[in-house]
Amino acid sequence: MKTNIKTHNEISKDIIGAAIKIHKVLGPGLLESVYEEVLYYELTNNLGYKVQRQKAIDVVYEGIKMEKGFRADLIVENKVLIELKSVQTVIDVFKKTTLTYLRLSDLKLGLLLNFNESKLIDGITRIVNNL
Repeated sequence: MKTNIKTHNEISKDIIGAAIKIHKVLGPGLLESVYEEVLYYELTNNLGYKVQRQKAIDVVYEGIKMEKGFRADLIVENKVLIELKSVQTVIDVFKKTTLTYLRLSDLKLGLLLNFNESKLIDGITRIVNNL
């Protein structure tokens, strides 16, 4: 487990590097759950990060806590939220949803990763929430 504290950007760089490595090995077109499993493995076992999978995030509306308002695919070091996709096209609603997840979870940086691209670099969207 890493003991040094990394910035949002340093963590993001490691996540993107791991995602590119996975994409080069597995290629595009698999289910999102496969990429989630392998990325979780890569981040925890090979890079030593603390990662939460399918973390339920409560939503508070008008002072009332709504349990499990949504589930974040991956949250790395309680700093970076990862939303995984394996779709033909990333549409605006995916970006808006990721930003909403960031706001509701009080996180500053999100990565929307679409593994269904010939080159993963074309499927990476960085989304910030007051970073």
